[in-house]
Amino acid sequence: MQNRHHSIWWGPPRKFSNRLQDRKISWLELFFDLVYAILISKTTRGLAVNTTVQGITDYAYFIIIIFWGWYNGSQYHDLHGTTGIRTRLITLWQMMIVAGLAVTFNSPAALFVGRATVAIAVLQLYITYLWWSVGIYDKEHRKYNLPYTVCYLLSFVFIVLTLFLPQPYKRVFFWLTLLLNYTAPFIASGILKRNNAESSLSASMIERLGLFTIIVFGEAILGVVNGMNLFNDFVLVEWICFGLGILIVFSLWWIFFSLIADREAKKGFTKGSLIAIVYILTLASLGVIGAAFPGLMNNLRSLPESGISISRLIYGLSIALFLLSIVLISRFLVYPNDYHKIKRKLQILIVAIGLIILSISELVPLALIWYLLVIFLLLLSIIVIITMGWFRLQLRLQELK
Repeated sequence: MQNRHHSIWWGPPRKFSNRLQDRKISWLELFFDLVYAILISKTTRGLAVNTTVQGITDYAYFIIIIFWGWYNGSQYHDLHGTTGIRTRLITLWQMMIVAGLAVTFNSPAALFVGRATVAIAVLQLYITYLWWSVGIYDKEHRKYNLPYTVCYLLSFVFIVLTLFLPQPYKRVFFWLTLLLNYTAPFIASGILKRNNAESSLSASMIERLGLFTIIVFGEAILGVVNGMNLFNDFVLVEWICFGLGILIVFSLWWIFFSLIADREAKKGFTKGSLIAIVYILTLASLGVIGAAFPGLMNNLRSLPESGISISRLIYGLSIALFLLSIVLISRFLVYPNDYHKIKRKLQILIVAIGLIILSISELVPLALIWYLLVIFLLLLSIIVIITMGWFRLQLRLQELK
């Protein structure tokens, strides 16, 4: 009886085989996401002031490692979380580590790399512990979490080694750790297949990914607001550009959730892992859209002779990559049979619009107000076609009833 009471209040990890159907997102998970939102905000602000190749590379690394930490913490909660104290404490400890990593972003340039490396190493070791500890309570899960434990522990060793390595070896080892971290799920997928076991990305994790994307959409809106903060006196053209910036972000939101929301992932552990990887492109490009907007506004009053700035190139490329990510994610989601024909047409249209936006950004020296207007109208055309296609499909389905 005593052990039973201990199990109830402490709450050992839920077994891997005990998947909950129609699980609702908990308030604890939403609280957990907010800490990562702070970290993403710090990362995008760093990119906004450093749009060099090195700045973009560092931004990509931090987004990938941040998403890795968030995704592993979220997956652990989805697969093994309970209402017990243990789950709450585990979540709290990870939140504290992530908050500590966010603090390092305020460090002087000379100390930032060392401090951030230590914080990332602690996060890496903690995530390793999470997956290793599951095997203590769930013996059947040991063969599945072994790739995670080995790959993550090896990554931890490499991260610590970077503290003693000179450049450029530091960056090589940092990126090697990312490769190891993202290899683990595919090794586990092979073990699942050999044991005739199946694990797919749950509906609750699809919802979590959508909610996390909403957070980064907020960062994109904040980037538009920060673009206006560059000026002390506002003129009409700046207000129009501000409005178009908001409309572009809203249009991207509309397109994204029109195709992605309320869809289940296709069956298979590998497909679920690929969805997660594509979401990195979604979040990274969306964050850059917000980070690049102040640069666009800064060039409004001092336009380069060519009419095309580096901020414009980055902004257009990011929108194109974001649209591409929508198409890639949609390939791993389940749609009703009646939607397949229109979905294929939309995928082609979205890729084409992305290429047009990229071409305009690189080749056509439009004034900023016209540049933003053209992008908005192109995105609006996608929205109109999505809405009309959905409306016609619903009418046809009603006629068949």
